[in-house]
Amino acid sequence: MADLNLQDALNFLDLHFEAFFSVAPFATETKHPVPMDTRGWSQVLVSILTGIGGVGRKKGADLSDGSDVKAANTWHAIDTPRFNGVIKAGTKATFSDDIASLDSMPHLYFVLWDETVRNTHRCRVWVVRPQSDMLFRNVCEAWYEKRRSGLIISSNFQLHPPRGLDTDAFRNNCGILSYPILFCAERAVNSKYQVHSYNLDAVSSGLCKRL
Repeated sequence: MADLNLQDALNFLDLHFEAFFSVAPFATETKHPVPMDTRGWSQVLVSILTGIGGVGRKKGADLSDGSDVKAANTWHAIDTPRFNGVIKAGTKATFSDDIASLDSMPHLYFVLWDETVRNTHRCRVWVVRPQSDMLFRNVCEAWYEKRRSGLIISSNFQLHPPRGLDTDAFRNNCGILSYPILFCAERAVNSKYQVHSYNLDAVSSGLCKRL
C-alpha cells in the first residue's frame, strides 16, 4: 500500500474518532446509543487500506472482489461487542449452511475499535483467506456440523475478538485461533492516530495459527 493510502487511513481514523466523541455527550444526555455506523466506517477503512471499493447500492458482498467486512466497536458499548454473521447460515443464499460458501470469498476482514491498557483508542484490522486457510475452514466446518446435528440452533456464527487485549486470538465454541493482522493504529489522549503495525503480506499469504 502506498504511503499516501496509509496517511488517508490515519486521517479517516481521526475523522471517525472526532465524529464519535463529538456526538457521544448528546447521546449520553438523551439516553440513546451513540449514532455511529460501525459497519459502514469499517468497510470504508478496509477499502482505503486495500484499494478495493465497495459495491455501491447493490446487495451481496461488502467489497467489489467478493470479500466481506465484519466490524465491532467497544466504545460506549452496552453489550459485548463481537463479530456476528461471519459465515452464511439460515439464509436463502446459495451454499448457505455449507463450507462451499467460503469458496467464492477471497478475503474476510475483521475491524475492531477498542481501547487499550495504555489509555489509547485503537483500531485493528485482521484478514483471513477463507478459500485456502484450512484452520479457519476447519472451525467453520465444525460449527456447520454442530448446526446440522442440532447441537447449535443459532444461525449466527460469532467470533469473539481480543477486546482490550494485545493479542490476535479470536474465540469460538468450535476453536480458538490467532488471526493474521493487517493493520493496527492507536490514538493517545490529545494526539492523533499513529500506525503501530502494518503487514500487507497478510492479505496474500497470511494464515491463522492454532493456539
